[in-house]
Amino acid sequence: MQLAAAAIASEAAAFQFTGDLNGLGSKLALYAFKKVNKVIPDNGSVGSENKELPVEFLDSLLLGEWEDRMQRGLFRYDVTACETKVIPGKYGFIAQLNEGRHLKKRPTEFRVDKVLQPFDENKFNFTKVGQDEVLFQFEPSENNDAQFFPNAPIDIDNSPSVVAINVSPIEYGHVLLIPRILECLPQRIDRESFSLALHMAVEAGNPYFRLGYNSLGAFATINHLHFQAYYLAMPFPIERAPSKKITTTSGGVKISYILNYPVRGLVFECGNTMEDLSNVVSDSCICLQENNIPYNMLIADSGKRIFLFPQCYAEKQALGEVSAEILDTQVNPAVWEISGHMVLKRKDDYEGASEGNAWRLLAEVSLSEERLEEVKELIFESICCLIVENKVVTETTIEESAVTPQSHEDMDALKGSHHAICLCKIVCYGVRAFFQARVRLCMWVEAPSPSFCLARVVLDQPIANKVLPQKEGGSRKT
Repeated sequence: MQLAAAAIASEAAAFQFTGDLNGLGSKLALYAFKKVNKVIPDNGSVGSENKELPVEFLDSLLLGEWEDRMQRGLFRYDVTACETKVIPGKYGFIAQLNEGRHLKKRPTEFRVDKVLQPFDENKFNFTKVGQDEVLFQFEPSENNDAQFFPNAPIDIDNSPSVVAINVSPIEYGHVLLIPRILECLPQRIDRESFSLALHMAVEAGNPYFRLGYNSLGAFATINHLHFQAYYLAMPFPIERAPSKKITTTSGGVKISYILNYPVRGLVFECGNTMEDLSNVVSDSCICLQENNIPYNMLIADSGKRIFLFPQCYAEKQALGEVSAEILDTQVNPAVWEISGHMVLKRKDDYEGASEGNAWRLLAEVSLSEERLEEVKELIFESICCLIVENKVVTETTIEESAVTPQSHEDMDALKGSHHAICLCKIVCYGVRAFFQARVRLCMWVEAPSPSFCLARVVLDQPIANKVLPQKEGGSRKT
């Protein structure tokens, strides 16, 4: 069956999904991914022994279903109407004006001074979402081949992992990955859940698709285990930041400091196997959780690089150490803001957005250099690493960064750039009709210009059809 036909079948299956999530006999589309454990090569994709994975299918399935929910009015606002711009300067911070998001989001219902808190069924959790908000199940394949089942049963005894829309989206295609949803796990990473998120990044195979995680105390707003993900077709500023290698683990995972960025942190990459990388990162997250250290985490480069940010903003806020000027912005610096995508609540802040303002806000999130060193030692003790200092910035990272960002100490010297840029927002609208699956991606192209201009170019281009293995009859083998 061709890709487009499968996408249409998935849409039909979504309409058939009735009854409570715990209801017997409920059905929901299933994307069964191929579990791989190969070395992650330089291009960010994972090697396959048999054939290339149909990565376009996951993209088109996710975006097609997301667009369907948008057309049906399931979101609290139209994120595509939000103004967005790249802030002039060396870093390329991205600013979005989203004036109503903080008023329409679900409020935080737990303490912000404890990273680990028990699940509370009386508070909002993802078993209470509207059925139409759930897009599909995401599970490992039983026969180690990627497969799609448009009408698969929900296995209550083996709680499914699902992908659902974020009803308060930050960008196009903003979804939630909810591991083992019916187990009602609190917001805490374990090896299994992180491996699932990493497999999703690898399976998508799209460098513009990133997954993020916020712990409690680091602006997670729901205490039910979940990751976030969305598409943004330009580099995040953090992806351009240079790094300094600390050590390489026995499993080949390189661990480095992030340099010359307002939020200090660690970056993990490579690994002899995908499991090596997954275990080192998940064990690092577990260490932070057990030591009550709030953190944010970004999975980038199709799973090739993972950024980890221990943070202290909520603690400083509680101690009255954050300036009133920054508090007035009402920006809660979670994973997307820390990565450089600034979601601003006030028009004045958006119109006056500058690199200096972005830097000052994010610098409030960061641990001190001394505290980060202490946290690093805790992590290394938990993952049993020998620390081999390397004072040289890695050549690969220098090539990824086209600029030489300034240090924390030079923050006050940052000035808003007066160089004008031309931004071309390319929008490919998703229309699924006549058996053609189309997607819409927001992409920013930066080019020199004597004056600032924003041009909107509309494209309408179908994705090439691909065959994806599918069980006859559309039911999963049990």
